[in-house]
Amino acid sequence: MFKNLFKKGNSKTEMVAPVAGELISLEDVPDPVFSQKMMGDGIAIKPSDNQIVAPVDGEVVQLPETKHAVGLRTEDGIEVLVHIGLETVSLNGEGFTPNVKTGDQVAKGDPLMTCDFDYIRENASSDITPVVITNGQDTDKTFTMTEESNGKTGETVIITASEK
Repeated sequence: MFKNLFKKGNSKTEMVAPVAGELISLEDVPDPVFSQKMMGDGIAIKPSDNQIVAPVDGEVVQLPETKHAVGLRTEDGIEVLVHIGLETVSLNGEGFTPNVKTGDQVAKGDPLMTCDFDYIRENASSDITPVVITNGQDTDKTFTMTEESNGKTGETVIITASEK
């Protein structure tokens, strides 16, 4: 009787803000890799907090030695990259304290990383944190970005993925 409530096509994945702050369009990020969506579509956040949390339930599939980004994959195959700041790879891990490692399973809102955004602002080109769907074109999903202007860590839905 209740099986019909969960038909394929009705499922959606809601991604929450991995950090509190001002939400900005990816097109407004001052880095062409993100603003021209070379890595994929998404949204960016001007952080007002130091804690980065998982925007989705999934597996940590990427955590570079430089600790400047975290890649996650959801159970339905959506790959999400949280890129902390711009030109932060050059910091060689300074200012980043990971709470996870590659292969870890995380739930939406679980702590991924603590960041020293004061250090990042002083030593990188920007603290703007893009959240990008890196394989959106390879999925059967449609992605909708929020129209909210501010996000709360682990609460504000910033991207919704729905069946096409």
